Amino acid sequence: MLVDPAHGLRIAWHALRSRDHLLLAHLVVTRRCNLACAYCSEYDRHSMPVPLGALRSRVRELARLKTLMIACTGGEPLLHPEIGQVIREIRRCGIVAMITTNGYPLTPRLVDVLNAAGLQVLQISIDNVIPDEASSKSLALLEPKLRLLADRAVFRVNVNSVLGASEANAEDVVAVARRATSLGFSHSVGIAHDATGVSRPLSDRQRDAHRQVRRESNTFLHALNCWLFQKRLIEGSTDRWYCRAGARYLYVCEDGLVHWCSQRRGYPAVPLEEYDTAGIRKSFQTFKDCSPNCTVTCVRQVSMFDAWRRPGQRRSVRRSSGHSPVRP
Repeated sequence: MLVDPAHGLRIAWHALRSRDHLLLAHLVVTRRCNLACAYCSEYDRHSMPVPLGALRSRVRELARLKTLMIACTGGEPLLHPEIGQVIREIRRCGIVAMITTNGYPLTPRLVDVLNAAGLQVLQISIDNVIPDEASSKSLALLEPKLRLLADRAVFRVNVNSVLGASEANAEDVVAVARRATSLGFSHSVGIAHDATGVSRPLSDRQRDAHRQVRRESNTFLHALNCWLFQKRLIEGSTDRWYCRAGARYLYVCEDGLVHWCSQRRGYPAVPLEEYDTAGIRKSFQTFKDCSPNCTVTCVRQVSMFDAWRRPGQRRSVRRSSGHSPVRP
């Protein structure tokens, strides 16, 4: 997990003690993004930021569901003009506050705002050394932002790279990992997925790069992801696990609707204020047919706490295509 050891122990304790509350929610604060990465389907170029009042209300609703961590996401969440106030509301409710960003909007003033608001974790995405057609989140362009964070941030920083987006720069993930650790940041690797969250096959070159990062990495987060699922998926094996999306993890879209995850939007698609313990329990027991090849790391991580519990009993929710599920 991205949180510090004290918060990690608290999350583990609450997870083992009860299965009736959320561990992590992704809260979309704006759909707009300043980039257009080829592998991403979670943005547009025109949406207005979600009003601050609506976001504060959604944070309080997540607190009602006893959520332990909220990650502000998008689009690009740092484009929200009042992101500091959103973080303050999360912390006021006693919830761990996180942000996932491409890093481009970072400035000294914005880092100071996030410090003052009480942000605890920032994850910055860097996929390659030189920008290409798949991603502009490159080390060459974001190096000044990394140095800014190293010099000024009081929150934890994780650098995440997506492997599988481009064949040409597979080895770049190693260079990104080395630079992250040299600055005192943790580093993690995600596996590119299609529009439904299912893993894409990796080439021999990409698998070699993943193995090299695994050998060199000294961060617990990367080791955890490898152990949980990545090693099996990159070797072409399916994975038997029980997805607890909708119970341990929620994705709250810009319209305030609850979804199992970002890649499987459309179910249950109910307003957050109507979501309750009954919905959590139903989702906990529902087997998701996309799970054997799923690469959605955050859902994998929070689901691990319940691997020992009774497996899901409800029948799979089958989907026709994309984000339009056929409801059970």
